[in-house]
Amino acid sequence: QPPAFGFLFDVDGVLVRGSQPVPAARRAFQRLADGGGRLRVPVVFLTNAGNCLRSDKARELSQALGLQVSPEQVILSHSPLQLFSQFHQRCMLVAGQGPVEENARKYPLCPVCLCVLLKGPAPAPALALAQRLKHKETQSSQNLAGVILFGEPVRWETSLQLIADVLLSNGNPGAELQDVPYPHLPILACNMDLLWMAEAKMPRFGHGTFLLCLESIYKKVTGKELKYEALIGKPSPVTYRYAQYLIQQQAEKQGWKAPIRRLYAVGDNPMSDVYGANLYNNYLKSAQQNQVQAGLKRSPEAASAQAEFSLELRSDCTNSVESCESILVCTGVFRPDGAAPRQTEGTVFHGHRDFCFDPRLLQASHIVQDVDDAVQLAFKKENWS
Repeated sequence: QPPAFGFLFDVDGVLVRGSQPVPAARRAFQRLADGGGRLRVPVVFLTNAGNCLRSDKARELSQALGLQVSPEQVILSHSPLQLFSQFHQRCMLVAGQGPVEENARKYPLCPVCLCVLLKGPAPAPALALAQRLKHKETQSSQNLAGVILFGEPVRWETSLQLIADVLLSNGNPGAELQDVPYPHLPILACNMDLLWMAEAKMPRFGHGTFLLCLESIYKKVTGKELKYEALIGKPSPVTYRYAQYLIQQQAEKQGWKAPIRRLYAVGDNPMSDVYGANLYNNYLKSAQQNQVQAGLKRSPEAASAQAEFSLELRSDCTNSVESCESILVCTGVFRPDGAAPRQTEGTVFHGHRDFCFDPRLLQASHIVQDVDDAVQLAFKKENWS
């Protein structure tokens, strides 16, 4: 019978640790695949990584899991930018690491990526950026329309300086303004993870830590609060809505007639994976009552933008999904034995400031040892073999 459910798999800490596959990952995907190596259930790989190409991530996953993963099954932190059409064909400052410019050009943007390309001292990037904005490839004397943050850059001090230059000059870092422009230019931030798990024993600082630095510096310099046009990546509802859309596309492509009713989100980070899945589950419930906001606060602009772009997908796919259950594994950030900080689940809030702190959203629907146990749990609940 055709599946009525699909999986959203986190990558780091669930399927791989650094460059090494988690041992249970291949077992899990042997259960998910048929004899020909084709998946029997729709699957999306939902990662907050943004420092690679979707095609490269698909290739890495194919090698780690022993089956063919297509780029269309991979959602990077910035993949939902496809939905933000009002910033398409605009000249934006794009910060991050890895193939930043190549990634940016996959969206209909006109990117300027000097945050990672310039290696001079902090004053140099603003001068070089002002010159490049006059280059023929960006037309003549064009101001930047906003800032897109793919992920944490390599040189934080240079990127923080350049982003501040762009915001304080209203998109023209070659100018010197007397007054601080406010509201400032739009900022779209992808990946809010304060911490993430690699091969090191302790969690690593993520892009959420960089955002915290940017927010603090901007407030200290201007006395005003940094605001976001949108926050993208887990735990943002717009990212899960985009994942649902891709899940339903897979089902249609395979000719599975049964509507997808349930999603199982498997992750290792209570703050991004569990919180995001539970927040989206609330969104699904509230959407059935014609409500589009499910727990966002502090930034009306970010909340309304994410709700608006989530709704854009409704015309493209049947809104059949009824629930999104969170499954927490113990092979990454979360460790039930206390090897990782447990206060993430309680009094210390590691999430972004623009998301409400509701401890209930940090409680997973299920806790299992590894991803293979997660797949078996979902199969049992679905009476699937």
